[in-house]
Amino acid sequence: MTVGIVVVSHSRALADAAVELARQMLPGRELAVAVAAGTEDGGLGTDAAAVADAIGQADSGEGVVVLMDLGSAVLSAETALEFLDDDVRSRVTLSAAPLVEGLVGAVVVAASGASRQAVAAEAERGLAPKQAHLSS
Repeated sequence: MTVGIVVVSHSRALADAAVELARQMLPGRELAVAVAAGTEDGGLGTDAAAVADAIGQADSGEGVVVLMDLGSAVLSAETALEFLDDDVRSRVTLSAAPLVEGLVGAVVVAASGASRQAVAAEAERGLAPKQAHLSS
């Protein structure tokens, strides 16, 4: 079992594209990556209940790292935690990582069997290569 990943975004298209990009780092390997993005009618927005459902889909028992795009996605993810049982909630990490860069790092590390803490730490380092390059 591996740590699952959840992508919370205001835009379903953005979330799906980010997941597609990240999955390119995993040729031939599977990883639970669930998306909670957009509204039911295809508009922009987030939904805490959808986030809670996505966490349930991605959790294999090893935990879940949740990456979010903008402010209210964070609020929806925080609210989703309230919908979860205590045992599930204790296995969820909400990450402040950048969505795309963090997601790419997170899926690679998660697919290797790393712990939830290691997956979250890798996601958080997502901007470091770009920052290093641009500051030189």
